[in-house]
Amino acid sequence: MRRLLVDGLFRQHNSGLLRFLAHRLGCRDRAADAAQEVYLRLLRFAGSAAIAHETSYLYATAANVATDLARARRSEDRWTAVDLPDCLPDPGGAGETARPDDAAAARERLRGLQEVVDALPPRCREVFLLNKVDGLSHGEIANRLGISRNMVEKHIIKALLHCRQRLGDHG
Repeated sequence: MRRLLVDGLFRQHNSGLLRFLAHRLGCRDRAADAAQEVYLRLLRFAGSAAIAHETSYLYATAANVATDLARARRSEDRWTAVDLPDCLPDPGGAGETARPDDAAAARERLRGLQEVVDALPPRCREVFLLNKVDGLSHGEIANRLGISRNMVEKHIIKALLHCRQRLGDHG
């Protein structure tokens, strides 16, 4: 696909694409960002292969971008929806409630962990979160993402090593 073809697709289908993305994402602003990502992806792969149905390819790419953005948003929501007081260790070990200082420290640790996980490559982060947050097995992740179990294991090992290096042994 040449740059001219991408420009033509943009001119011909931009308003329809924006409506499609707004419907999928539930927000015009996110749809505009997603449309920009769609065109960037098309430009990135321009000329790599002949495409028989450009419009179908455009909308398939848009659907993938919308799915990626929705998944990323759910991932963010998972991090922010954590009820920190329930996650805190019992400071006295005998049913005492957590002190405000403990809650603040736990929030800070959670922010640090979120930054470390967010720094992972997208596919690695997705595999890691599906395993550690959603509790999916390696086989379930492989089936869902269309990759081998071996690749799932490599992503999880890479993520764990990354977290250990960034957080240290005591993080």
